[in-house]
This record gives sequence, structure tokens and C-alpha cells, in this order.
Amino acid sequence: MRQSSGYFPTLREIPKEAEAKSHILMLRAGLIRQLAAGLYTYLPVARRALLKIEQIVREEMDAAGAIEILMPTLQPDSLWKESGRWDVMGPELMRLKDRSDRLFVLGPTHEEVVTNLVAGELRSYRDLPKNLYQIQTKFRDEIRPRFGIVRAREFIMKDGYSFDVDEAGAAHSYQRMFDAYKRMFKRMGLTTMPVEADTGAMGGSHSHEFMVPAAIGEAEIVSCPHCGYQTNRELTPSCPIEETAAKQDSIPPIAEVHTPDLKTVEEVAAFLQTTPQQMIKTMVYTANDKPYVILLRGDHTINEAKVARAVGAPIEMASPEMIFQVTRAAVGFAGPVGLRDCEIWADHHVRTIASGVAGANKTDYHICNVVHGRDYQVNRWEDFRCVDPGDLCPKCRAGNLAMSWGIEIGHVFVLGTKYSKALGAYYTDPNGEQKPMVMGCYGIGVSRILAAIIEEHANETGIDWPVSIAPYHVHLLNLSLKNEAVTQTAEQLYTSLLNAGFGVVLDDRDERPGIKFKDSDLFGFPYQIVVGEKSLQNGTVELLIRSTNVKESISPDSCVNRIQEQFQSDMARLAAA
Repeated sequence: MRQSSGYFPTLREIPKEAEAKSHILMLRAGLIRQLAAGLYTYLPVARRALLKIEQIVREEMDAAGAIEILMPTLQPDSLWKESGRWDVMGPELMRLKDRSDRLFVLGPTHEEVVTNLVAGELRSYRDLPKNLYQIQTKFRDEIRPRFGIVRAREFIMKDGYSFDVDEAGAAHSYQRMFDAYKRMFKRMGLTTMPVEADTGAMGGSHSHEFMVPAAIGEAEIVSCPHCGYQTNRELTPSCPIEETAAKQDSIPPIAEVHTPDLKTVEEVAAFLQTTPQQMIKTMVYTANDKPYVILLRGDHTINEAKVARAVGAPIEMASPEMIFQVTRAAVGFAGPVGLRDCEIWADHHVRTIASGVAGANKTDYHICNVVHGRDYQVNRWEDFRCVDPGDLCPKCRAGNLAMSWGIEIGHVFVLGTKYSKALGAYYTDPNGEQKPMVMGCYGIGVSRILAAIIEEHANETGIDWPVSIAPYHVHLLNLSLKNEAVTQTAEQLYTSLLNAGFGVVLDDRDERPGIKFKDSDLFGFPYQIVVGEKSLQNGTVELLIRSTNVKESISPDSCVNRIQEQFQSDMARLAAA
């Protein structure tokens, strides 16, 4: 590709709307342009990288026995209502009506569609197992699109689905996909951490997320340096408490204290000269229009995924109106004492509070000397808190947990029979008995991988593409278009590299060398060849290997062989990583 006739728009300034490193560089290097919030056009350089990512995904999925199909993006609402996810997915579903006033969904995922397909086609145990996948555009109405294509409303995804006769077969399919994911991400040059994860709205018995460590990640990774335990923070159990509250016989009755405009734990604790550990946080959630009151120790953070699992349905923080209906107080002054017509659930660590401070269920008031059993009752004790850095590892009970952030690029689930039962995907076993297929599902954020690669492989000057998914292999800079020898050498190298099978961009623009070098740094293609007057007088061109930042002076005749040698070495390094 000649740069003068291609489409390589670059930006000199950092766009104001960009926060993440990947978002900044993708805009500056001309990979993407925003159409609206969470909606992006992929320009030629990005599209070439995406095609290479897709190719690696296809190769590994095919090698693992999966079969590619392509399903409709537009899905009838009836399937989502049959599966029970029409309400579960809530406002994230992009819903629309056709001219006949029929409801449809722009698919965020395809469990319903693929199960409906299989239910009508696979009827015998002899037809199983099957593993089907597609690469397709998906839609989710994100409440807050951010970080460019990391959290977008339209994105490219590989979603796959396995169908087996029993749990043992499903476990085998799951492991094959797990191993395939590790191989494909390694081939892309990505550092990934497979962590145990919450199954969320997808459902199923267990799952793993593949995380790329990154400061902009929206998933918290919990790890134990002692035993190697790794999970998503949403899933991590806290260690059981080893001591209960002290005897309560001598604790005086509750006392009401005026706390005007003091709503946070920190504000109230400071005002009453106590500690957050002695505070009882009272939170009200709703699920299916029913309130749930959850108690937590003041120094802990609620884990909403754990609450949702306990409730058995998606939850939302209650509205101020609902909170007032339950507590008769404004937000910030709720407490467990005196609540009626609702169940009170509490985190186990609330047991350690012998004499607590809580909201008085009266605006601008709190109460002291609150004692469980005497002043309020708990209907259910559960683990509702997020673990914190330094907590004991729940697995080995020896190491202290550490926290980091990651970008989720892949997720594998054991779904069980949730969808097959709901949508009628049954098979006949050897005894003639009808049984539901046991399913797994396997997602990869193809477009998100592009951002994750740049987050991991970039510096302040530009991108450093892993050679396996680089849009182009070589950036060939002609620094003197008016010099016949320079131009002739650049043209000969361009032809030779193309004939050798390399993707090449020849910078043949009439621009100053400084601009060409800056753009080349932004693009970050693995190999840069500079043809200039001074070096050519000595019979050489300059070759830069970007991954090592090593420059070599080399004869033009040796250039193609040297790049072939380096390319093979770089590909072997990725395979062995």
C-alpha cells in the first residue's frame, strides 16, 4: 500500500474525549473514528488487524472441533421471553419494532437463537456432541460507553456454543475451549490471566474469564501470591469469621443521636468518635419489585454479585422513594432497628459488632449501642462483602490477597440445561428417553482484543504490534522523493517485500522526514526501513526492529532476507511464550 493513496489519517494532538492509552492511540494513529457514543468506524489499519485476530480465532476454534455458522443479528422477543432473559437483561437489550409492530432484539449474544436452531435439528444422542460458533457484530445499550472500543454499544464478538449428552461431555468441551483460548491469546502476543468468575445473567454452574492486566480494566482480579489462587473479585469468597461479638449483657440501651446532614459512614464515625468497624451499613435493594435489606460492616464494601446470587435474580439499588417506603427515612439514615414487613439479611462480619451504630430510620438521626438479637433480628446470614487487599486467601488461608485490574477479553461458561430446557433442546438417549442437552458457551471480544493489545503493546510514542496480528509488517520510508537513487531503491524494496509475502506501507508522501518518523512511530508496524541519501551513499538502508528497538545498517539486497529471518524468529517467540 502506498501511503499517499491509502487512508491513514493521523492526529497530532491528544483527543479530549480519549482517556485510555488504547483509545488515544487508536484515534491518533487513524484506526477508528467515533460516530456516536459507543459507536465506531474501523478504518483500514484497524480492519486489517481485526481480520488477523479473527483468523487466529478461526484457526484455533476449527482445530478444537468447532464449526462456524452465522446467525441473524435481529432476534424475535419470543425467544428471550421463553428463556426468561427478556427482563433479566433489562435496559441493556437494544429493542425495536418492525412495521408490523412486532418486537425484536439486536442480539447481544445468541444463546437463545442457537438453542432454538439445535432444538429443531439435533434429536438423537448420535448427533452429539456439537460445537457451533460465529464471529458477528453484537449490540448492548451500555449505560456509560467508555475507553473507546473497550466498552462500546456495538462490538465484534466470537460466540460459541457446545451441546453434549451429559455433564462429563460438557466438561470435556469446556476444557477444549479453555485450552484453545490459551493458545489463541498466546499467538496474539497477549498476557492473559484465566480467573474464576461469576456467571451473571448468562447463568450456569461455573465460568472463567480471560483477563489482560491493564490499568483501565473494569474487572478486579484477586490473586494469592502464596498458592496462585485467582478469581474475579465479584466471585471471591471472604474467609469465614473466627470470632463472634463479645457478650452483650452490659451494653446500655440504644440511644438516639442527632446527626444532621451526616450520611456517610466516615462522616458519622468521625462525628460520634467511633470507627467504621462499629458501624452497621443498611442498604436496600430491589428484585422483582420486592425490597431486600442487606446489612454490612461499615468498613466493608457490598458485593452486589453475591447479593444477586443469594436473591436468585438481578438486583438494583432501591430508589429513594422505595427506601423511604421501607425505612420512613431519607437516604443515608436507614438502620435495622424497627423495620417491619421485610426480611433483613446480613454479612457474617456484622456478627463481630458487639455494640454498633446504625441509622435510626429517621432523617438526620442515628442510634448507638445497637445489639443484634436484642434490638433487631437477622433472617439470613451470608457472605455479602467484597474481599479487600490483605485479606486472607480463602483457598490456602496462608497468603494475603492482592488486587489488580484487567480487561476481560474472553469468557467460558458451563451453562448446564438452563437454555435447553427452556427452549426445548432435547435428545433421545440409547434407551429412548428424552433428555435435555448440556450446554456450554464461549465468548471472545474480538474488537476489545484490539484495544487490549494496544494497552499491553504501546508506549508514549505509539503502538508496538505483535507480528502475528500487525496490520502491516513493514513501514518503508522514502526520505527523499526527489533523489532518483533513493526513490529507485525504495521502489525495488517495496516490490521485493510484497513478492515475499509481507504487508508493506511505502511512505511516498511529499512530507518532511520528521513527520514521516512521527507517523511511523504511531503506526508501530514491526519493521521499519528507512531509505535516505546519507545511508545510501554508504550502500546501506536503516532497519529498525521495533520489538527490540535495535537499529541495523544493512545493504538493500540483504534487507528482505533479514526481515524474513526476523519474522520467523518473532513468530516462533510468540508460539513459545
